Formats: sequence, structure tokens, C-alpha cells
Amino acid sequence: MDAMPDVDQLQLRFVDHVQWRYELIRPVVLIENRTAAQRAEETHTHPETVRHLARRFRPQGTRGLFPEHTKLLTPSRGQQVPDAVVEELARLKALYDGLGYRALARILLHKVHYRIDDKTVKRLWEHSPIPMQGELPCGTYHRHPDRYQARLQVVKLYSQGWNKRSISHCMQVSRPTVDLWMRRFEAAHFAGLEDKSRAPHTTPRKVWLPLMIEIYHLHKRHPDAGEFRIWSLLANDTISVRTVGRVMARNKQVYDDIPHGPAQQAKQPPGPHPYKATAAHQYWFIDGRMMDFAWDGVQWWSIIRLDGYSRTLLAGAMAPSEASWAALLVLYTACLRYGAPHMLMSDSGGAYISTEFAAVCTRLEIDHQTIISPQGESYMHWMETHCNIQRRLYDDQFSLSTTPAELEQAHQACIRLYNTTAHQGLLKEGFDSPVPVHVLGQAKGTMYTPAELSRQFSRALFPRTTNQYGCVTLHSYHFYVEEG
Repeated sequence: MDAMPDVDQLQLRFVDHVQWRYELIRPVVLIENRTAAQRAEETHTHPETVRHLARRFRPQGTRGLFPEHTKLLTPSRGQQVPDAVVEELARLKALYDGLGYRALARILLHKVHYRIDDKTVKRLWEHSPIPMQGELPCGTYHRHPDRYQARLQVVKLYSQGWNKRSISHCMQVSRPTVDLWMRRFEAAHFAGLEDKSRAPHTTPRKVWLPLMIEIYHLHKRHPDAGEFRIWSLLANDTISVRTVGRVMARNKQVYDDIPHGPAQQAKQPPGPHPYKATAAHQYWFIDGRMMDFAWDGVQWWSIIRLDGYSRTLLAGAMAPSEASWAALLVLYTACLRYGAPHMLMSDSGGAYISTEFAAVCTRLEIDHQTIISPQGESYMHWMETHCNIQRRLYDDQFSLSTTPAELEQAHQACIRLYNTTAHQGLLKEGFDSPVPVHVLGQAKGTMYTPAELSRQFSRALFPRTTNQYGCVTLHSYHFYVEEG
């Protein structure tokens, strides 16, 4: 009778199937001096059995040799997962267990050049043994003495397929910091990972020559306008009012064609205003301003009506004198467009305390209040400030007019420009849009039909009488019958 081979003798001595399986694959997985086919021939087993047990032993140890243990999973296509993939998954699980399955598949593609589905990665990840928590070779960012190597490790992990969220958690740095390092590496490569000073190398400039030239032309067109009004006309939110003021001061030093007006006195702090409007058309203000220039020997008047809530100029007209008919004409135009207000404020000029003006306010149920400027009440009249704005903004354009029609066109252009640019008072009060017409919107006062409004104004605005010589008298002016 022939002697039994060594393995058969060992099999008779083993009562534990796990011990026999370990002895079967030990030269293959530990000593690595035999192939699976050679070991199968020595033990009279099938080569696939040796390979199967070796694959189960590598990721799971002795636990994978138990018969009741879950079998090693394979992809749904029937292809066996390479050992390098299983080893890389075990290494990643030791480093950081918060990686997503798609990120793991992407990392495996970069590391071992093996394309695998995220569902297969999930099954392999869930059934792989739980390792001890590992640590990256360079440690966390704040514990590493060389910050350059820590940043380089972030770049390496990102190039290996790690996403920024996992790098942030693993390196214990914020996500914006990881984004900053990646941008610096993309811009300057390895030099971008070096420590850099936070001090700015150059002062950021927001004012360049084209912008200075644009401010120069606006300043030349409106030489008496202040820095806020020029900033409002510029309509550029990227620069501040103070920046515009500095450019204007520099332009005055450089350009001689900008008129140099007298130095302005410091403004006194405003007191509490008794006529502070809380809604549109609650308070209207009317006033006339004698122009600083004379046309054809006559100093014309600018009569303007203002809404106290939105600071919108509702109507205006140019007249050779501050007469009651001119004030009534402006009031008629404003009421025709926006309706009648609740209260009307004016100074004690003869045009506003006349019988005709008072009669119209009574018929329209407007509460007309007058202010006595010489007694220190001028601050109550908001038109005082707006007349000064008109002088500084558009008097240079008014002086270029050669006919009454051109003067009236310039006056209406000034009103439109004022209404469509930012107002400093509205800006301080916190309106979403500091433009007067935007604040006013579609608000209306007490509306009257055009026919009814003409009837209320007809006796005061157009009192025509014919004298014994056949001339028509309109206010203090006389015309022939045909012209009248």
C-alpha cells in the first residue's frame, strides 16, 4: 500500500475546516512561493477553489474562511474584482470613512486605473472589514509643521479623485480654504502654494482717466453743483461721493476752464421740520426765485412747485415777474397732473397772499399756510434748499438762452434732470430708490376733471376785461381786441 501524501495526512488530523482551508492557501498568500495552480495540484483540489479562498482571505483575514461568512461579491457583469481594488478600498477606509461611493469609484479609477460602478463599490465597502482609523501621511493641516507640504497634499488628493468636501473634512480645514489653494495652484502651480503676505502690493484704483474726463465734463457743464449732485448725474455706484469730490478738486487745479465760484459757508445743522410729510401730496411747497442773470434787461423769475414727501418738482414756469397769475398757472398745471394737495406752504410774497390765490385755494379745499422768512421761519420752507440746487445745477445753462422759448425749455430740462437723479435727503431716509420720480410713483391727490379745474381757475387765472378804448386787459397787460 502506497504512503499518503502530506496534505492528505494533515487533512486526517484537522477536525476544523477553517484550519484546513488556511493550510491550503498559506503558501499562496503568505509565503508566495507557489501559484494557485501549483497548490491545487499538490492538494488535489480545483485551482478555482484555491483562488476563491485566497481572495476571501486577503481583505477579511481568517474571518473570510468561515463557511457561513458572506461570500466575496463580484460585479453584476460576472467579472471578478481585482485584488488591487480591494486593497485600495481597505486603505481608503483606514484613511477616511466619509467618502461617497461615486468619489470612491473616481479615486479607484485614478489610483489603480480600474473602472467600477458605484453600486459595486457600495457592496464591497459595506462588507469589507472595519479597520483602525488611519491618518494621512502629512497629518491634518494645522498639525503639520510645513504648511507647503500640507497644501501640496490637498492638491495630490484632488488630483487622485477626492472631492473638496472630503478633503475639507479629512484635512480639517474649511471648504473656502481648499478652494483658495486650488485656485492658487491653477494660477501659479507650485509657487502658488508658498506662504504669501496679506499686505496689498498696490493700492486698488477705481478712478481712471476716462472717469475723470467724464466728471470733468459734468463739472464744466454744472460748475456750481456739489459733489453729491455730480455723483448723482454720473450714475456710477462703483465709486463714492467723496471720491467724486476729490476728482472735482483735482480737476479745478488742472483745468482753467472750470469756473471757480466763491467758497461756500459751512451748513448749519437742520432743526426739526414741522411739515414733515408722511405721504405723497400731503404738503406742497411753492416759491419763486429771481434768476442771477438778466435777459434783455429783465431778471426773470423761476416759479416751482415741490412735493414735500418725494421731493419731486411737480410743475414750474418762467415769468418776467413773480405775479399771482404765474403762481396760479403753476398751481393749475400741478393740480391738472397730480390732483390737489392737502396743504400748501409758501412765503409771504404778494403773489401768494393775493385775493385771487387765496380764493382758488379755498375753492379747491387746500389749506394754505404762509411762512414769514424774516422771523426765522425760512427753514420751514423746503423750496429754499431746492432753489439753491437749481442755481448750482443749471444757472450756467440758463445764461446761454437767447429767447424766452429757449429759457422755458432750459427750465423744463432742469426740472426733468432734477426729478430723475438721486436726492441726498431721500438717500438718508433709506428709500429703496433715492430718485424723486420713483418715490412719487403713481400717487395722486384730490383729483378734479379738467373742465371743473378750469372753472375753478378761470376767474382768477384769466380775468379778461375790455376797456372803453377797445383793448383787452389780462392782469396788468393790455392787448388789442384781436390779439386779446
